[in-house]
Amino acid sequence: MTVGSEQKAVSSEKTGEKPMTKSILFWLLATVLLTTASPAVAQQAKKVPRIGFLSASSPSVISARLEAFRQGLRELGYVEGKNIVIEWRSAEGKADRLPALAAELVRLKVDIIITGGPPATRAAKEATVTIPIVMTQDTDPVGNGFVASLARPGGNITGLATLRPEIRGKQLELLKEVIPKLSRVAVFGTSTAPGNAQSLKEIELVAKAFGVQLQYLDVLGPKDIETAFRAASKERAEAVLMMVAGTVAGAHRTEITDLAVKSRLPVIYPGRPSVEAGGLMTYGVNLNDLDRRAATYVDKILKGAKPADLPVEQPKKFELIINLKAAKQIGLTIPPNVLARADKVIK
Repeated sequence: MTVGSEQKAVSSEKTGEKPMTKSILFWLLATVLLTTASPAVAQQAKKVPRIGFLSASSPSVISARLEAFRQGLRELGYVEGKNIVIEWRSAEGKADRLPALAAELVRLKVDIIITGGPPATRAAKEATVTIPIVMTQDTDPVGNGFVASLARPGGNITGLATLRPEIRGKQLELLKEVIPKLSRVAVFGTSTAPGNAQSLKEIELVAKAFGVQLQYLDVLGPKDIETAFRAASKERAEAVLMMVAGTVAGAHRTEITDLAVKSRLPVIYPGRPSVEAGGLMTYGVNLNDLDRRAATYVDKILKGAKPADLPVEQPKKFELIINLKAAKQIGLTIPPNVLARADKVIK
């Protein structure tokens, strides 16, 4: 050891200092790098979620429902374009376009796909088994093969269902109240639709209790609509209970309400849009409420919940809407006691 090195060693011993090793230098450098990188890490943690909304109907047809969904997001602190991005995709009434639109959302790597009805849910299901799918409404999620059960969905799909077969019986009761001498009712349904048979059973039970004769008419596509009205008139039906929904009802809503007026037949519809388009009355699930509640699923999934563990919820709100203008067109007077119970009266 040289004199210089001896002096350095003595100096270190006297001051209590230890020679700086390579390992200490490495950890100091790592600390500096982590401190410098922290803003970028924080920025990545605040990544804005991107969700897709897939619907068979055009936005103008379901505008109220879309706004209800946005409202639900806002209530939970999500503002479109600010802290959440929504990719809107519509098949514009052409269900065959849904698979391509669903595939597009998958390519965009959205965090969640929201579906506006069974056809859209099926397209999304076929496009992905990993991206969470939230149904805003479905007539029969189990029957459609989307979930294993309402309580335990078991896959990548969950959301809200509209299945309440007892509503159909209530609709027939309302027709009987509006037309006390009602004895013949035509039921327009779609035999291939899940839940159709169960709903028909509910109607038959009420019809038997009231002594009402039913005429079931199958509407499988647009071409069957006018045929059904002609058949109902031929058999002297006094009213129509409309179970037809989905893209057929949505894309041909005006045609259906016009035919009802032309046939001078009181029709009770499954939902609000038909009555707002000129139909007589509806008693059914408040679809806007379901779309608003769908936002809660988005929130839970973005916070780490798995669709398989989130139970499918059923309707909580129902509504009775009456269109007095439509009643006047067919020469029908709505009893005051029925009007008094309406959630909305269109004049």
